[in-house]
Amino acid sequence: MIYPTARSVILTALGAPAALVIGVVVPQYWYLGLIWIVLMAALILLDAASAKRRERLDIEIEKPATIGVGAPFTVTSRLRFLDGKGGVDRGGSPRRIEVALSVDEKLDTGGGRRARANMIDGQAEVDTRFTAHRRGTAMIGHLWARWTGPLGLAWVQKRDYFGAEILVTPNIGMIHDKGIQLYLRDAAHGLIAQLDRGDGTEFDSMTEFQPGMDRRTIDWKQSARHTELLAKEYRTERNNHIVFALDSGRTMCEPIAGLPRIDRAISAALLTAYVALKAGDRASLFAFAGRPRIASPTVTGTRGFSTLQRTAADIDYAPEESNYTLALTTLAAQLHRRSLVIVFTDFADPTSAELMLRAAGRMLDRHLVLFVVLRDAELTSLAHARPEDTADVSRAVTASALLRERAIVIARLQRMGAHVLEADHNEVGTRLVASYVDLKRRSLL
Repeated sequence: MIYPTARSVILTALGAPAALVIGVVVPQYWYLGLIWIVLMAALILLDAASAKRRERLDIEIEKPATIGVGAPFTVTSRLRFLDGKGGVDRGGSPRRIEVALSVDEKLDTGGGRRARANMIDGQAEVDTRFTAHRRGTAMIGHLWARWTGPLGLAWVQKRDYFGAEILVTPNIGMIHDKGIQLYLRDAAHGLIAQLDRGDGTEFDSMTEFQPGMDRRTIDWKQSARHTELLAKEYRTERNNHIVFALDSGRTMCEPIAGLPRIDRAISAALLTAYVALKAGDRASLFAFAGRPRIASPTVTGTRGFSTLQRTAADIDYAPEESNYTLALTTLAAQLHRRSLVIVFTDFADPTSAELMLRAAGRMLDRHLVLFVVLRDAELTSLAHARPEDTADVSRAVTASALLRERAIVIARLQRMGAHVLEADHNEVGTRLVASYVDLKRRSLL
């Protein structure tokens, strides 16, 4: 495709005043005003003919095969003009070339990016930065490249279709390193090592009572029988079942700091699952929205982490209200032993929160439930912002009311016996790991 540049349009428009003057002063010679337009048209055609032909441009793109959601990455476009023998044509190349990429909304909400680069010896590389906003298969469609002739009056444009796919997965870039670091840190402070024996809930053996032991562990009958002070020694089970229940409904699809809440929750769940598997526990994922959607098998050991990762990648964004009653009832029916159920959710209105409270109350009769809620920094800032006009006052009152309703729901959950973790999006993973280790230390699992 060949079309004029902005420079040629401006230069052509400059001839209009002269043509108007000729048409008014000497109307019989009005056709002289067209000479400038004809001259500019000839120069544009000459410039287009002197530019490099689009058939000579070879285009390649380099992109990652997979990328974690929320992680920035670079797509490199390599362009070079070829001579007739297949080599690089280093002479007569344009000084600058512009590139535009069309991508889907998972990579850019605007649908594409533009960039430009200088040509050096007939070659150029253009780096375009993207950030994956949603999980799934992202597509890089067309690439447009355009350059001008020696006079800069005509654009020569070439379009290629690549259809390159990038798999956007849950972001686990720091899970292995951070998970091992958290695991070793807790072990160094004795939080994990002491869980093996002595402070658990499952009876292990009788031992002679030593100073410093809990007096409540003394078995008085056995002590009287053996005429010495004996105490019961317990051990904590290492194969506790940890279930990560992820709400993928409408409220969890809302973005927080540029990423949907569900993706923040998935990263925190995978980090905690990795630590739990390292600690000898079992883990599984359960996702729901208007109905139960995904349930992974229960895995053990760090080798099973890849199964959880693949399951988390299949959790889709559901623009519908979450059905807590159906989801938690279905989950409770699948659990045949006491488990730690970690529910990642958010509640925006009292009606949905009331349904969630009723469903959670039935599950608390048998299982240990921990609710994880992301703190809404935007609502907090609106509630505490200094008002400048009546609109600011209305926003502050509404935000305060929403925060008050959230606090009421959290308080009701805690009174029912559930544990609640409310944290910022950038620290929810580490705080969840700390809560999990604390529950193990207190032998509540």
